[in-house]
Amino acid sequence: MWQAVSRSDHLWQLLSRQVWARTRLMHDTWRDEFIYRHRTARNFQTRSYVHVTLNFDPSDVDEPDSLSCRCLRLSDLYLAAGFADGTVRLFLLNSRLHVRTLRPPPRDRFGRFSRAVSGIVISDSRLVFATMDGDIHVAEINGVGSHTRTAFVGDIVNDGALVDFTGCGRYWVGLFAGVPGRAFHIWDCINEETTFVGGSLTDPEAVMGWHTLTELTMSLGRLRISGGETAVAWTGWRIMVIDLRNQGVIIGEDEEQRRGLIVTGFDANDQAYVRMDSRGNAIVRRVRTQETVCEFRVSRAAQRRVMGCVNRLHALMCAGGVMRVWDVQRGGEYLYSFRERVGEVDAIVANDRHVAVASSSSTAVSTIHLWDFGAL
Repeated sequence: MWQAVSRSDHLWQLLSRQVWARTRLMHDTWRDEFIYRHRTARNFQTRSYVHVTLNFDPSDVDEPDSLSCRCLRLSDLYLAAGFADGTVRLFLLNSRLHVRTLRPPPRDRFGRFSRAVSGIVISDSRLVFATMDGDIHVAEINGVGSHTRTAFVGDIVNDGALVDFTGCGRYWVGLFAGVPGRAFHIWDCINEETTFVGGSLTDPEAVMGWHTLTELTMSLGRLRISGGETAVAWTGWRIMVIDLRNQGVIIGEDEEQRRGLIVTGFDANDQAYVRMDSRGNAIVRRVRTQETVCEFRVSRAAQRRVMGCVNRLHALMCAGGVMRVWDVQRGGEYLYSFRERVGEVDAIVANDRHVAVASSSSTAVSTIHLWDFGAL
């Protein structure tokens, strides 16, 4: 009987959803899917990966800033990289090739970086990206050429700069800085209509919000969607959890008044977020309850340049060009550092199989590193 049950694909589908949060089949059977996810997680624990740098043609740009990567996003099939000139370059993960370049339609600039990409939402069929002037652009993944459609035209004078942008299957969410009382913008991404504007999270950073349009400043805030219906946003002093279903109602807050928070050391997954203070103390907390999952300490060396991210099981922090990994499920146990050194990090992203980093040198040209833990 147990042998018969073990061959049930429905059983393996339930296990894949429960253990690995997988609802999409990427292999021949759900049993194969479960085994593959288990092996990939084991590779993450034991530092078993393939490392490559991704290549693209840099000759199609007009300004030096155009080759500075500002954000990265992963799907099951693609890596999307957003640059300072509003360009998004798309890479196919299986082949590691640059397959498409997307550009927003021409528009007047409100500053040197007003067309910089502030956030990307990617699925395997559609890519959505926003620029710092508040515009939102949409492209079909399987489309041809660089054409994009503008779904929403920003109002930079009345809203300020869009410092981060994210989304899911139901919502797009933007974090703005520059105009008090208008920190959060929520859109229904199905009909592409604005459903909420408000919030004071970035009011203390209002002046710096305008500086982001003309200067390469430190990140003022970050924004992530957790669990599909909750957004987590943070600045250098405050973290706020909002309910996307109920017009941005605040359901949780976390503050650090004494030491301040490292904005680039934050990230969130479907259940928890990681925060780090200026002394390198990192805490992982559950989004809904604020319950502490684990704590660990990041080296204070080059701590102002720390950049971090999380996947379902691990927290990753890059400081001084060294990428380090902690096990969130085992009380914040330190595991290892990557063998490669990456320099100054501009953007970072991770899921359960891949880690991607964009780093820059004195030439302001970003190098995109990719680590694949599922290739072995």
